[in-house]
Amino acid sequence: MMILIALILMLFMKESQQGREEKRLLNTLFADGAYNKLERPVADDKEPLIVNFSLTLQQIIDVDEKNQIIHTNLWLNIKWNDYNLVWNPQEYDNISSLRISANHIWRPDILMYNSADEDIDSTFPTNIVVSSNGNCLWVPPGMFASTCKIDISWFPFDDQRCKMKFGSWTYDSSGINLILQNDTGDVSNFIPSGEWDLIGMPASRNVLSYDCCPEQYIDITFVIHIRRRFLYYAFNLIIPCILISSMALLTFTLPPDAGEKISLGVTVLLSLTVFLLLVAETMPPTADAVPLIGSYFAGIMLMCSLSVVCTVLVLNFHHRSPDTHGMPNWVRIGVCQWLAKVVRMKRPNFEEKKHDRAVYYKNTSGKERHILENNKTNLKENILLTNKLYSQRKTPISARFSPTTVRKTTLLQHESIQFLATTKSEQLLLSILNELKFATNKIRNDDMRCDMCNDWKFAAMVVDRLCLWLFTVFTLGSTAIVFLSAPHVVKYD
Repeated sequence: MMILIALILMLFMKESQQGREEKRLLNTLFADGAYNKLERPVADDKEPLIVNFSLTLQQIIDVDEKNQIIHTNLWLNIKWNDYNLVWNPQEYDNISSLRISANHIWRPDILMYNSADEDIDSTFPTNIVVSSNGNCLWVPPGMFASTCKIDISWFPFDDQRCKMKFGSWTYDSSGINLILQNDTGDVSNFIPSGEWDLIGMPASRNVLSYDCCPEQYIDITFVIHIRRRFLYYAFNLIIPCILISSMALLTFTLPPDAGEKISLGVTVLLSLTVFLLLVAETMPPTADAVPLIGSYFAGIMLMCSLSVVCTVLVLNFHHRSPDTHGMPNWVRIGVCQWLAKVVRMKRPNFEEKKHDRAVYYKNTSGKERHILENNKTNLKENILLTNKLYSQRKTPISARFSPTTVRKTTLLQHESIQFLATTKSEQLLLSILNELKFATNKIRNDDMRCDMCNDWKFAAMVVDRLCLWLFTVFTLGSTAIVFLSAPHVVKYD
């Protein structure tokens, strides 16, 4: 039933007059020998053909920094007048325009000079809209890959200006006069990119002469001005780098006896090296400039390396002893006194303990000196008594047994017994005194040794605190310099 209805409709349907007229128009325009697509469509061969050119940017697909290539989606807008394609619309049922394949009529050989595509010409062969007055409009779309010199000086806060140079490949200015329609490219239909912001797309018309040919060639150059969105790199590179570098500062707060200061510094250094390798993989291998983030990473790595060196110095100071190292005056005065005041470090109750110890040793030495002096006096008296006894033995016998002599002798014998007892007591006292003196000297030496070890440990603490201050200032300062020196960070849109 449906087939029958379709046949009936076809019997009563009139033919399309426009299709027949369009066919007659095409036969008239492209009759045998009437149109030659190799002919430059100008009335006077001495005059150049005026070709209007403009560009529409649809999307920035990718910017390959390593290979320095930008991939874009563009529409070319090319207009010219072909005097061989002119007709009267009234003679052909008011047909005012035709869509003709680009392979059937003449078209300008406009190419991208700095194309990085394997096929050079990346445009799709679309139809050309031909008007009755001979005006031709050709809008071929294409996925273009063009070379772009990437300036990585301010990466990731960088702006890139990628040039796209279009022109006729074979016609010089005497054959084609390329005219720029607008001073800028058309970005009204631009699809925003997640990585780049489009700042502008200015265009310029240039007339140049090349070494190969003396003629002048005209080209239209468009500059895609884009700005990188650095939020991705801030969260994935800069903030982790700041956190890792702040961990390097913890090595100066870790006690030396913990035994983890060196390992922590080396671990932080290796982590920063891994981050620097990740940055280097995305950067082109060029020696023209060093990226800003690369300089920042190199500075932080230098800081971590110096922190390891300073940690070794701190550990060296901390584990020194009087048996191996004596403390120079410049360390005692310059580090333990002057530098300690600069970094606002003070040893608790150090002056009081030092004063009490000095008073104690002074009093002990006075008592020892007094005991020795008393013992010397007693020894002198005992020596005089011994001399008296010795002289008494040399007196005559008659004089020795006189009553007066007997009384004196009895008194001397009594004194002699006391002398012997006193001598033994003094010897015991002197031996005890020598032992006390030895023990006192041992305690004094141990205290001096302990004080010197504590001085070295305090010097290590002062150096640790100084390094903490210096590296903290360096980390914060370098981070502030990186963010403030980079363009478009404070006033980023």
